Amino acid sequence: MEEAEGENQTSITEFILLGFGNLPELQFIFFLLFLGIYIVTMTANTLIVALVVVDQHLHTPMYFFLGNLSCLEICCTSAILPRMLASLLTGDRTISVTGCIVQFYWFGFLVTAECSLLAVMSYDRYLAICNPLHYAIRMNGRFCMQLVAGSWLSSFIILTTLISFMSQLAFCGRNEIDHFFCDLTPVIKLSCSNTSLVSLVTLIFSSIDTVPPFLLTLISYVCIISTILRIPSTIGKQKAFSTCSSHLIVVTLFYGTLITVYMLPNTGALKAPNKVFSVFYTVLTPLINPLIYSLRNKEVKEALKRVLQKCRVFKNKNPTLKRIFFFTSKRRRTRDFIKSARDIAIPLLILC
Repeated sequence: MEEAEGENQTSITEFILLGFGNLPELQFIFFLLFLGIYIVTMTANTLIVALVVVDQHLHTPMYFFLGNLSCLEICCTSAILPRMLASLLTGDRTISVTGCIVQFYWFGFLVTAECSLLAVMSYDRYLAICNPLHYAIRMNGRFCMQLVAGSWLSSFIILTTLISFMSQLAFCGRNEIDHFFCDLTPVIKLSCSNTSLVSLVTLIFSSIDTVPPFLLTLISYVCIISTILRIPSTIGKQKAFSTCSSHLIVVTLFYGTLITVYMLPNTGALKAPNKVFSVFYTVLTPLINPLIYSLRNKEVKEALKRVLQKCRVFKNKNPTLKRIFFFTSKRRRTRDFIKSARDIAIPLLILC
C-alpha cells in the first residue's frame, strides 16, 4: 500500500518529447525541412485522392487501393508532423499522457492498416500481371471493398487491444521520451509498472502485422519478376523492371524499418538508429509513396490533364468566374502600371 501511495504521489501527467533537442542550432532548419515535406506530402496525396474520385478512368481496383493508401498517408502524416513542427517552432516539447497515448493509437492504427494494404496492393498487381484472364473476375468491386475493410478492421482490433493494455500502465519518475513522437517502446520504458505483458503483446502483434504481409509482398513481386522475364520485348521488360524495383525498394524500406524498430531487442546501441528509422516510415514513406506508385503513372498524368482541361472549360463557360478573372487581371495591370510610373517619376522629380 505504501509503495502504491508513493507511486500515486509521483505519478506524472505529461511527457517531454526530446525529439532533436540535442541539435539546438538546427531546430529552424529541421522546421523548414519537415514543413516542406509535410506540404508536399499533403498536396501529392490529396491530389491522388481527388483524381481517383473525380476521374472515371481511374475507377479500377489498382487506383481504388492507391486512393486508400493516400488517405492513410494523409492521416498518418497529420498524426505526427503538425505536433513536431509546433515543437520545433515554439520549443514547447510537452505532451499530456492522454495525448501521447492518443497520438500513438492513431499512428499505430494507420501504420498497421498500411502494412496490410501494401500486401493487398502487391496481390492485386500479382493477379493483374500473372493471371490477367482471371483478374476481372477475382478483383471485383465487392472483393476490393472486403480487402480494404479487412485491412482497416484488423488494424482497429490490434491497436484497440494494445492500447487497452497500455492504458493500464502507471507512469512515475522520469517523463522524458527520447523521440520526436509518442512511439510505443520509449513510452513503455517510462512506466513504473510491470511491462512484460505489454512487451509480449507488442512483439506478437508486430510479428503478425509486419512479417506475413512483408513475405506476401515479397512472394508476389518474385512471381511478377519471373513473369516479366518471359516478356519478349526488351523495352517492355526494362520498363516493368524499373517499376517493380522502385516498388520493391519502397516496400522493403517500410517493412524493414518497422521490423527493426518493433521486433529487434531494444538495446542502447539501437536507440539513435531507431529514431532515424522512425523518420523513414513516419515521414519519408508518405512522401515517396505517391511519387512512386501514382504520379509516375501515365494514367494519372492523363487524368490530371483531363481535370485541368475541364476546369479551363468551366472557367470559360462561367461568366461570373470569367469576370472575376478579368477584373483581377485588370486590377493587377493597373497596379503594375502605377508602380512603374511611380518608379520612373520619382527619380525625375529628384533630378529636377
